[in-house]
Amino acid sequence: MTQGSTDYGLYIHIPWCVKKCPYCDFNSHEKKDDYNEELYVDALIKDLSVEADKVKNRTLKSIFIGGGTPSLFSATSIKRILDATHQALGISDDTEITLEANPGTAEAQKFSGFYTIGINRLSIGVQSFNDKHLQQLGRIHNAEQAHNAIRMAQEAGFERINLDLMFGLPSQNIEQAINDIKLALSYQTGHLSHYQLTLEKNTLFHKHPPALPTDELIWDMQVACQTQIDKTLSQYEVSAYAAEGQQSRHNLNYWQFGDYIGLGAGAHGKLTNEQGTISRYWKKKQPRDYIKLAGSPYVIGGQNIVKESELPFEFMMNALRLKSGFTLDQYQQQTHQKASSIQTTLDSLIAKNLLQLNSSTYRCTEQGWNFLNNTVEHFLPTQ
Repeated sequence: MTQGSTDYGLYIHIPWCVKKCPYCDFNSHEKKDDYNEELYVDALIKDLSVEADKVKNRTLKSIFIGGGTPSLFSATSIKRILDATHQALGISDDTEITLEANPGTAEAQKFSGFYTIGINRLSIGVQSFNDKHLQQLGRIHNAEQAHNAIRMAQEAGFERINLDLMFGLPSQNIEQAINDIKLALSYQTGHLSHYQLTLEKNTLFHKHPPALPTDELIWDMQVACQTQIDKTLSQYEVSAYAAEGQQSRHNLNYWQFGDYIGLGAGAHGKLTNEQGTISRYWKKKQPRDYIKLAGSPYVIGGQNIVKESELPFEFMMNALRLKSGFTLDQYQQQTHQKASSIQTTLDSLIAKNLLQLNSSTYRCTEQGWNFLNNTVEHFLPTQ
């Protein structure tokens, strides 16, 4: 699927969770005194009126409502957001609209309501089907609730469902990791995201690291899990697997270096102007600041223009995550840079057996895929 330069995505951030997970470095806040669903939706709609001016005469291809835990919000509140989006931007029958959800029982009960108002893709943060591992991860749901949530989503009518799973968990062995995969695949949801647990800065796990499996065991675990997943789904990105036609359109837009606008506390956006200049921006992170400032220029927490010298790295950091790779035409269209700006590096990586060229498409070799960070670093600007 190739994104045209006029297509864009919309990311909407709902910043609250019942409880902050110890491994999470996203902009999420525990549901406390500053939680006000109605005021936050009001702020999103004000913010939307400003963002809409940036994408006039362009086509909205996907909406992703992430968090935090968006499924904390009522279907009524989500409908208000979607109605305002339809009025400001237009939502076609083909627009993919994803909502992230956690398997807590109270939220799973809302799935029918979400489906009725037009959410057509659900991403459920299962992480594991093992109660011990869920407890170690600080999740508020148990395995039974995870199973119930998936069943309820399917019964509500959702045909596009992603399940998030993690591996490399404290005390996890290969058999347990494979069992998680088998249980997830048994639901035939069509999409699976499979991430390694990493200890990110500014998280509780970074301050107080749990004992994780050895690097060797994690590698064996990853290989064994991928072998299991490949029997049913096709890997199309480093951490994503899908049945045919079930790939996440919103995430594909990111990986293909497409444009997107961001609404909500801490939300990011990326836009290309008519001259080909690419800028990134982000909103104030604290919910109360965002609610107060939405609709004004002061809601912007920061912005920067991507330098021409940084564009090859920025593009490759996304495009090489895809198994399908990229063409030079796509590179030129998305970066507005000449192919000659990267040709020497491409030739060098082919010589090192990190990239391969098939017809007009560049993609990682097995070695380049396994050492992806190293492969991408070759595109960093020289000092």
